[in-house]
Amino acid sequence: MSQASSVGSPFSAFPDLRTLLAKASPARSGDRLAGLAAETDAERVAARMALADVPLKRLLGEEIVPADTDEVSRLIFESHDAAAFAPIASLTVGEFRDWLLSDAATTEALSALAPGVTPEMAAAVSKLMRNQDLILVARKISVVTQFRDTIGLPGRLSVRLQPNHPTDDLRGIAASVIDGLLLGAGDAVIGINPATDSAAQATLLLQRLDELRQTYDIPTQTCVLAHVTTMMQAMEKCAPVDLVFQSIAGSQAANESFGVSLALLDEAHDAAQALNRGTLGSNVMYFETGQGSALSANAHHGVDQQTMEARAYAVARRYRPLLVNTVVGFIGPEYLYDGKEIIRAGLEDHFCGKLMGLPMGVDVCYTNHAEADQDDMDNLLTLLGVAGCTYVMGVPGADDIMLNYQSTSFHDALYVREVLGLRPAPEFEAWLQRMGLMDDAGCMLPEARRDASRLLSFAGDA
Repeated sequence: MSQASSVGSPFSAFPDLRTLLAKASPARSGDRLAGLAAETDAERVAARMALADVPLKRLLGEEIVPADTDEVSRLIFESHDAAAFAPIASLTVGEFRDWLLSDAATTEALSALAPGVTPEMAAAVSKLMRNQDLILVARKISVVTQFRDTIGLPGRLSVRLQPNHPTDDLRGIAASVIDGLLLGAGDAVIGINPATDSAAQATLLLQRLDELRQTYDIPTQTCVLAHVTTMMQAMEKCAPVDLVFQSIAGSQAANESFGVSLALLDEAHDAAQALNRGTLGSNVMYFETGQGSALSANAHHGVDQQTMEARAYAVARRYRPLLVNTVVGFIGPEYLYDGKEIIRAGLEDHFCGKLMGLPMGVDVCYTNHAEADQDDMDNLLTLLGVAGCTYVMGVPGADDIMLNYQSTSFHDALYVREVLGLRPAPEFEAWLQRMGLMDDAGCMLPEARRDASRLLSFAGDA
């Protein structure tokens, strides 16, 4: 490993690899805020031309964040699979793009390649791609994970049922859960962002969700998206923890701002695995990321936000998670200004995560002060469906009343499943059919929802 001071001829206009990656990035407000973005379109094109000629081996050999002070950098270098990398080791970034778009890059070849792709390689090649390129390659990649059902199979689109409530009211949460189940959502996870981050509250919510799951024998998993230390306390109290959640980022300093380290995540992962609650598999971690998190923590080390986002995927990959989710527009317009930037970022994140072997979902979302609207989100949702996205969010009315941002609704998920011929996870689909909520063709049955008095009574009892 070395930290080069100059990218060198013919890249002398860009003093180092960090600068070259930043200047080659598509325009976005976060990089402009950090003073990293190309100042003109001509400079951006020049950077992309230079980046295309950079050997992939150089991306593996140079540190854009010093490894002696950053455990994420050490993880990237120490976990790199040289044998998996060997088929592309002689390529430049531009040649790698051409290979990814070729017929040689089959689903099997991409799966075998994933352990050999570093975040910097994934980010670099994405900067040379149009949106259609990101979609085409991501669609060829299948990353399958399991806990109580099977996530990520081709032709499937799962949904995280997100029943958040501003006061953690159990009846309000239960009503949202039932609404989502009756509309075919929940096969990725039924996951609550708690209004109060405490082990006692997390345990209460988990117990109620687990009671519902067991009562109706629902083949899914539940999660309370509290801090990892809170969930470790809950596990010590024998709470019914299926998945352990944590927000992560692409540098040690950024992760420290979240209150986590690799050692802490190792401990949480081992504790969740020891519970052995999965019936089909043992993928027990759920991670969320998002472009701009390292910048917002002043922990980006002068690296552009999309490359820092890809570095977060190296952290996630260590734990073979069930789910990874980029909350693409959540931080706000300071990082992704408008619908165009959000759409591009969502496609980049999905591509980079899947290229690195992760089960990528996207929270298709924006804050109310961004220059974006639901039409932009419809566009991104449709593009991600075409790209083979693993899962999206299901929020009542697409409006999260606890986190105060706009996402996608249960009906939005039904829309994209219908227009693209996608189905839920197979075990969850079979449950919907057993419950009389879905027909054999995969269509939800409105009359069955009206008659689902057993499920609806659960909400009233909460």
